[in-house]
Parts: sequence; C-alpha cells; structure tokens
Amino acid sequence: MTDDLFRADAYLRACEARILRIDDTGIVLDRTVFYPLGGGQAGDTGVLALADGRELAIADTRKAKNEEGQPTQEVVHVPAPGQAELLAALEPGSAVTARLDWERRHRLMRFHTASHLLCHLVPVPVNGCSITPDYARIDFHMTDPLDKEALTAGLARLVEAAHPLTVGAITDEELDANPALVKSMSVQPPRGTGTVRTIRIGGEGEAQIDFQPCGGTHVANTAEIGAVMVTKIEKKSANSRRVVLGWAA
Repeated sequence: MTDDLFRADAYLRACEARILRIDDTGIVLDRTVFYPLGGGQAGDTGVLALADGRELAIADTRKAKNEEGQPTQEVVHVPAPGQAELLAALEPGSAVTARLDWERRHRLMRFHTASHLLCHLVPVPVNGCSITPDYARIDFHMTDPLDKEALTAGLARLVEAAHPLTVGAITDEELDANPALVKSMSVQPPRGTGTVRTIRIGGEGEAQIDFQPCGGTHVANTAEIGAVMVTKIEKKSANSRRVVLGWAA
C-alpha cells in the first residue's frame, strides 16, 4: 500500500520514501506526493532522488492493478526511457526523495478547480473530462447550445470572487442517499475505505458554489486559478457539448 500524501495536502512538493517494489510497470513507494492518473486528471511527473544525489526521471504516475485489472492501493511511478543503469541500482528498501514537477502539478490543480467552477455554470451531468497542464476538457450531457463568451465571463467572476476550497469527506451511506452529488456519468468516486473524499467551493447553503466527490488535486482558493478562458465549444453528439478551457493570454 502507498500512503498517498497528496490527498490531504496537494501543496506538498516532495517527500522522503522507501521503495516497496520494482517491476516492469515502474516503481512502487511506501508513500508519495505524486498523483496517479485518474478521475480525468493526468498523472504527475518529476524525479526520484537517490541517496547518492542521482535523480531518476519519472514520466508518469499510475495506479497499480491486480491480476483482474482492478486498481489497488499502490501507486506506480513510471520511469522515463533510457535510464536502465540507474534503475539497476535500485532495490526494495532503498530510500529516495520523491520530488514533483511542481509547476506542471500546479497548472493541473488550477485547471481541475476551474473545471468544478464550470460545473457550477453548466449544471448538468458530465460524461467525460480530461485535465492536463495545457487545457481542460469537459463533456456535458446536454442538447442546448452554450455561449463561449458568457462562460468565460462567468469563470472570471468566480475566480475574482476568491472563493475558498475545502477538502472533506462523506460516508458511503451519505453518498448513496445523495446520488445527485456525483456529477460525472463516466467516473465514479473512489470507494473502499467507507468514506468518500469531497471538494467544496465556497461556503455551505446559499454561499456554496460547488460540492461533489473528487479525488483530484485542487488549489485552496479560486483566485489562485488565474486567467482562464473557454477556447472552444463543440457539439460532440446529439446529447453532448464539449467545453475546452485554456490559459488566457
């Protein structure tokens, strides 16, 4: 099992860890700040720094899978190609420092939070999303047209309002009793521990902007998102409208 430190604190940039296992999928650590691909958010990149000062480049992060192909509680750090000699020097029990590409991660955090703001502006189910460092894509289950300029202006207002973001949790039973909290039609919130992680933007009640289960990484305040804009709106099917977010010039 990997202790996923990013769940409690998305601002951790590095941590000390030990290697649990090395195989053809990558390197499993006992703890990590690296977010694995999931929920539409890209996996983190960075380095594993060895005790002798050498650094192993990590090109991606994924969830480990069991023999049935189901995700486990381990996080796999995928090394970049061309590092065979350095990989050969690693062994279970070795101490490393896991260090994120922070600038890339922070862009992911900003876009992921912006996508939640977009869910507030377009209050319909989501049937697909992709959060990358360069753009965010959200597919809404709807037939009505959307206005690019109006959505961009709405995002700017919510960013400027500096709404705080709170990480919380609800029980599986509470989620089952409130299925409307799950806005995604394609990705179910991670279960297995008896509680489900939640993200709340704004306060409770009328002051609430967004509240939904989410395992991704986010900024602490909407003001931190900065200038984003809707760069494209596409009709993907009769019942789907795709909205793409990018960085404003």
